[in-house]
Amino acid sequence: MSRSTRATGRRSAPKGNRSRHRAYRTRTVSKAIGLTLISALVPGSGFVMGGRTKLGAFVMTLSVGLLALAAYIGLTKRDAVLTLAVDPSQLLIATAAVVVLGLLWIWIVVASHKLLRPVSLTAVGRLAGSAFVGLLCFGIAVPTTVAAQTVMAQRDLVGSVFASEGNSKSATRPDVENKKDPWENTPRLNLLLLGADDGAGREGTRTDTVMVASIDTKTGDTKLISLSRNWMRMPFPEDSPLHKFYPDGFYDPSLGNVEQPEYYLDAMYRNLPAAHPGVLGPSDNEGADVLKVSAGAALGLDIDYYMQVNLKGFESIVDALGGITVNINYRVPIGGDYKGPGSADDVLPKDYLEPGPDQKLNGHDALWFARGRYGLDDASRQERQRCTIHAIVNSANPRTLVTKYQQIASASKKLLQTDIPQEILPAFVELAMKVKGAKVTNIDLDKKKNFPTGKNPDYEAMAQIVQNAISAKKPVASTTGTPTKKPSTGKPVTPAKPPAGGTEDLSDACAYHPANP
Repeated sequence: MSRSTRATGRRSAPKGNRSRHRAYRTRTVSKAIGLTLISALVPGSGFVMGGRTKLGAFVMTLSVGLLALAAYIGLTKRDAVLTLAVDPSQLLIATAAVVVLGLLWIWIVVASHKLLRPVSLTAVGRLAGSAFVGLLCFGIAVPTTVAAQTVMAQRDLVGSVFASEGNSKSATRPDVENKKDPWENTPRLNLLLLGADDGAGREGTRTDTVMVASIDTKTGDTKLISLSRNWMRMPFPEDSPLHKFYPDGFYDPSLGNVEQPEYYLDAMYRNLPAAHPGVLGPSDNEGADVLKVSAGAALGLDIDYYMQVNLKGFESIVDALGGITVNINYRVPIGGDYKGPGSADDVLPKDYLEPGPDQKLNGHDALWFARGRYGLDDASRQERQRCTIHAIVNSANPRTLVTKYQQIASASKKLLQTDIPQEILPAFVELAMKVKGAKVTNIDLDKKKNFPTGKNPDYEAMAQIVQNAISAKKPVASTTGTPTKKPSTGKPVTPAKPPAGGTEDLSDACAYHPANP
């Protein structure tokens, strides 16, 4: 065969090929736009309809494979998903993968439209096709960008709040050998929950809220224990270095049996580290470590970890959740400062939260619902704090987390401080999911008997109550009184109060039962 013949053969092949592809493109602009939409919904189908069968089959197979893989991992590999969600390095890889997949999807749409559009186009047809493809690409780019930003927000949150064991110091954190199953030898996990107020007008940081959450690691059932802010003589274990300084608890014997505000529980966070820096060992948060040791001794528990919430930042997290819904049973003051009996220097509240069922509160009002105390006692304040936690848990539903996660993550980064290490975060997330679907109850420490004042609480008696409550198979509850109704009914009810030293379901405790119906 001569060179000219071979050249002629090579030139003639593209003509036949062009004719074949041209057959696919003898369609109207509107039909091409419809097929382009299909190609966006089913990646690869546009290539098949445009004559690029092998490429289209490959893209379609790859798309179906990725979807099937994602479904398989989501349904059967929850541990792997949880690990990825709390691993900063894997989250960075996930962000890159999201961006790459989004760009490939956009390329597929643009390339498919080029194959599917008519050979001859008017200016109007070209403009219409380009505008529609632009809208499709925008529709892909927006969720891709949001997904990438959400993953990066999660990475930023994990890195900011949860440090790895090697990059953090704690004098009281337990050593965990099995990071994948840290609860294998821990039937109950005890968390210290601190509400720290270091706002304007405050000298140092005071922990106005101190609670312990004791969680059954198998079922997620949780018991909340509130400690009063004005408790004195907070104890320390005999093997603690602080015991030699305060063998009879945290107070000053030279002042006598009087109220000593600088030796209250809420003053320990700032005063003890200042008086005895480094006494417990290296720590990123000496105040929290001191409270873990002392609260554990007071309640007869080993406190594993702490979570500290800045009360001002609390407003941001509630707003990010879209508010919380609570039942208000009596007027709750906003602001105000009670100076003492007969004092003329009282600062009156600016306003009040009025009673009513299913009240939707923003961050500002939720904060005052939890902390308002002018004219009210600490017991009512502690109950409202427990109800606030209950409401936040109920508000953190999947829809809210998906649609507002970036705001929630940003608020949480400013809100939280903890000694929970990154290495066991997957197990913590799984436990938190159990807690959300489990029962949450309050342990009554019998105020009338064990701490009628804060000067000399009976810590041994309270520790016994706690041990009885957490070892009981069923919560101790009163069988008398009018049956309660769920808070969502909005009807006034009189809940059955537990006996002293018993437990109370927070759904009942936080129901609508106004003091003066």
